[in-house]
Amino acid sequence: MTIAPQPELGTILSIWAHPDDETYGCAGLMAAAVRAGARVVCVTATRGELGSTDPQRWPSGLPLAEIRTKELAACLSDIGVTEHIWLDYPDGGCDQIDDVEAVARLRAIVEAVRPDTVLTFGPDGGTFHPDHMAVSRWTTAAVADTGLQLHYSTSTPEWHAMVSQFVDPSVVMMADREPVTVSADICSIHVVHDGELLDVKYRAMLRQESQVGPMLALMGPDKFRALLAEESFCLPSNFPVV
Repeated sequence: MTIAPQPELGTILSIWAHPDDETYGCAGLMAAAVRAGARVVCVTATRGELGSTDPQRWPSGLPLAEIRTKELAACLSDIGVTEHIWLDYPDGGCDQIDDVEAVARLRAIVEAVRPDTVLTFGPDGGTFHPDHMAVSRWTTAAVADTGLQLHYSTSTPEWHAMVSQFVDPSVVMMADREPVTVSADICSIHVVHDGELLDVKYRAMLRQESQVGPMLALMGPDKFRALLAEESFCLPSNFPVV
């Protein structure tokens, strides 16, 4: 069954670090919003130029920024998102960017878009990736005192148990720490997509060809679709301390 909280989300501002973060995190929610006639604006901090999860096919030295820019354009087109903003910060260097500058840029975007809902990483960045954590910090500061509804991306223990059958969590974690999970009953948004929305998300994810190859080969299409089905978010007040 697909849980559909979309009518309550209104205009969505979706803020992430790298191309593909937005698709893993909330492609289904964004697609549902677009199909309901709502406005969706996506922000990406970097062009992901440092690398691919498939270095044999996409070795270092390739113009990955250009490749991933085109991949994300095709991905967002599939989802139906027509408003996208690059911050053009360096991949792997977001934690070196002056917070005051980054927050000011995001605050200007927030003021221009006037969203009802802001979606981004939790303080853990999902994998403790420094770029992800910086984006979470900037976004949190940018919406502070605005009254906007901010939701942090997270995942449930059940989702992690399913994925752990195929991928050792320590392989994707950027720190020697356990993944942060939030039970579905505490989540502010918990959606398990199926049908057309899951089809859209799966096709959009395949557009990010430089990133998905090894995972798709490891899991197979059906299990990879299952990985993509859940989208979970938590209010900052309920997010575990990290």
